[in-house]
Amino acid sequence: MTDDTFTEIDRDIFRKKFNQYTRKAFYMLPELSNPRILDIGCGSGEPTIELAALCKGEIIGIDIDQSGLNKLNSKIKAKGLTNRVKAMKCSLFDIDFPNESFDILWAEGVITTIGFERGLKEWRRLIKPKGFLVVHDDIRDMDSKLSAIPSCKYKLLNHFLLPGDTWWKDYYEPLEVRVNEIALEYKNNPAVLKTLHKYQNEIKRVKRMKKVNSVFFIMQKM
Repeated sequence: MTDDTFTEIDRDIFRKKFNQYTRKAFYMLPELSNPRILDIGCGSGEPTIELAALCKGEIIGIDIDQSGLNKLNSKIKAKGLTNRVKAMKCSLFDIDFPNESFDILWAEGVITTIGFERGLKEWRRLIKPKGFLVVHDDIRDMDSKLSAIPSCKYKLLNHFLLPGDTWWKDYYEPLEVRVNEIALEYKNNPAVLKTLHKYQNEIKRVKRMKKVNSVFFIMQKM
């Protein structure tokens, strides 16, 4: 029942609370008419769907995880967005679109995989002249990240920090409650308990810190 365990732990329920920050970042951009947006590392597409609600443009969500893309495709169909929102399997290390294809590149919680400066450099070619890059990243090495922005030929339009307890209070604490409920329900099922172990380890790491600081950067290609 391990597959069902992942279904029962629907992270999107908790992830939805972070849409307020997606909206805040989007409203820091100049108003664009029907922008073409690439959502890099879209996962199951909570930010992707939110972006579709915020504008009338075309949004393409890319990720390497097919299960997340399947969930996004279900959301796209349920919300009647098949005409302007698409999910594609694609690695962030090899994004195969022509140069200057997008008005906005959006990347929430994924640039750390490739590295902040490398991401800025490699993704720049995909952005139209004077287009935009929005990144949600952890706050580590903040000074070097702020320095990398102009050196990679972007202008920092704005940035903001998420409240320090947001990740624990709005995401990991309710996730812990759900994981514990399932662990109790299936306490005699070793397969389920093994599946839950990865969640419990992740929660323990965050619980020790309680505060997980992250930041949105809103940048314009120069």
